[in-house]
Amino acid sequence: MRIPTINRALLFVVLFVVPDCYGFYLPGSYMHTYSTGEEIFAKVNSLTSIETELPFSYYSLPYCQHSDGIKKSAENLGELLMGDQIDNSPYRFRMNINESVYLCTTNPLSEHEVKLLKQRTRDLYQVNMILDNLPVMRYAKPNGISIQWTGFPVGFTPQNSNDDYIINHLKFTVLVHEYGGKGVEIIGTGEEGMGVISEADKKKASGYEIVGFEVVPCSVKYNSEKMTKLHRYDNVSSVSCPLELGKSQVIREQERVSFTYEVQFVKSDIKWPSRWDAYLKMEGARVHWFSILNSLMVIFFLAGIVFVIFLRTVRRDLTKYEELDKEAQAQMNEELSGWKLVVGDVFREPEHSKLFCVMIGDGVQITGMAVVTIVFAAFGFMSPASRGMLVTGMIILYLFLGTAAGYAAVRLWRTIKGTSEGWRSVSWSVACFFPGIVFVILTALNFLLWGSHSTGAIPISLYFVLLSLWFCISVPLTLLGGFLGTRAEAIQYPVRTNQIPREIPARKYPSWLLVLGAGTLPFGTLFIELFFILSSIWHGRFYYVFGFLLIVFLLLVIVCAEVSVVLTYMHLCVEDWRWWWKAFFASGSVALYVFLYSINYLVFDLQSLSGPVSAVLYLGYSLLMAVGIMLVTGTIGFLMSFYFVHYLFSSVKID
Repeated sequence: MRIPTINRALLFVVLFVVPDCYGFYLPGSYMHTYSTGEEIFAKVNSLTSIETELPFSYYSLPYCQHSDGIKKSAENLGELLMGDQIDNSPYRFRMNINESVYLCTTNPLSEHEVKLLKQRTRDLYQVNMILDNLPVMRYAKPNGISIQWTGFPVGFTPQNSNDDYIINHLKFTVLVHEYGGKGVEIIGTGEEGMGVISEADKKKASGYEIVGFEVVPCSVKYNSEKMTKLHRYDNVSSVSCPLELGKSQVIREQERVSFTYEVQFVKSDIKWPSRWDAYLKMEGARVHWFSILNSLMVIFFLAGIVFVIFLRTVRRDLTKYEELDKEAQAQMNEELSGWKLVVGDVFREPEHSKLFCVMIGDGVQITGMAVVTIVFAAFGFMSPASRGMLVTGMIILYLFLGTAAGYAAVRLWRTIKGTSEGWRSVSWSVACFFPGIVFVILTALNFLLWGSHSTGAIPISLYFVLLSLWFCISVPLTLLGGFLGTRAEAIQYPVRTNQIPREIPARKYPSWLLVLGAGTLPFGTLFIELFFILSSIWHGRFYYVFGFLLIVFLLLVIVCAEVSVVLTYMHLCVEDWRWWWKAFFASGSVALYVFLYSINYLVFDLQSLSGPVSAVLYLGYSLLMAVGIMLVTGTIGFLMSFYFVHYLFSSVKID
């Protein structure tokens, strides 16, 4: 997966996984079969770099263009938000024909072009090429360790050298699957690599599927005068990648760069549904399982505390209380201590109740979006072959879950206020709160991207599309949900609230300190998987283990619920009846640790990230992710705490 530029902080990850499995994905594109000699043109995506995180158009550099000119491919909403810009290219492949061909020779490089090529080379920019919807893959074995990348570099800079060299010769290997074909063999051994399939082979199949696309990039110094006499797609001699720098093409003013490439087709027994396995190869499975085991230990520890609270402390007190007669109960009320003393204040309206309802409504909306997205992705519906599908699906789900957000917020508002008055204002606030935060952050980041002339900048036209979707779909559905919330029965409190609030005893330490500390437990469940998520987003890797993510998300929900219940009970025991916001932030404070971990990741794991613009982009997206996580975890924690408090005091009968 290429680095998303606008919504990379929203991005989440992959397939229901067991340690040893042969996975498949539901097709993101239809299978294509090609006959021998049929022409296929590769496409090019934006240039990307883990150094800057700023994508640029492929044709911002002096590369060869298609004879028909530059034509952009149709892109969906997710691709546009991720900064993809897919264009046509002159790289032509003829099925099962091995050839080495000439492409073009540039005009003498200008000062501006040399400066741009050197800058892109030193910033480690990668060219992302696509053939039959497969990204090109490059393999290397430094120190005997096999490493794979998607894309190939614009150029390279040797150690202890001030010169930069451009990649101008590409050695492609295209893996094809023939119906009934077995094993792997070279297709075509004829003269000049043009003889391809024997007559016996032709009878075996009527078509070929592309199941792999690999490249070895080279820099070759050509005689420009000789090369300019050739025409596009003329045959040239096959070359070996030179090891001597004197035979490589240096980037220098007035140099003319000739581009060539060669293609070799290889039969493979890889079948079309499995062709993405090489890209989605899961590494570090033991680390994922260790993370899950660690989370289970935290869950069992917290579950033990909750068990003690419910079955020993609470049940014992309630049973003892109910066995007394009314006179004894009245006498006991005067001697009560702990949570039983706040029975007349526990359901008192919290401060900033409207904001509280709005945040709960948005939390319900984002939680629903996350659950549906992860479940669908875990079962393979979010195929990586469909670029932008994940982000597009998340946006559509968010829009249509506005109904749930409006309903939850207004019903909670009715419960707190006892009336539906003001529900329209609450619904409008729900529709604007989180989208407003996203709009402000992305607009600020977009100005940076516009200033850098990056393809990741959101076009003005897309802004109008997003605003139209929000105003025409999300807002009406949120208002509809709010209206349904006014028709739903308000939740009845089990006890009455006193007119005069009870004084809260002074404490040795601020209660918010305990609330913030509670966020470390949900973070302990999340942080190992968070490392894999950040690595995939910011290092341009395919992170497609949605199965593990689904398990971790379920464990996170359980931990958030348990932490909030325990913290709420602890506050009630010290006669602190202001539990609403504290229940929310007991689990929601995990977002603080997520943001701090993101900063830690930037400092220690993204040391290659260069420039203040890249750092601001990273922090902006991390802040956006943290806000979303806060709303999700805070909402889960509050809802469970509300159920706990309601159940607890419904058993208390005090006049």
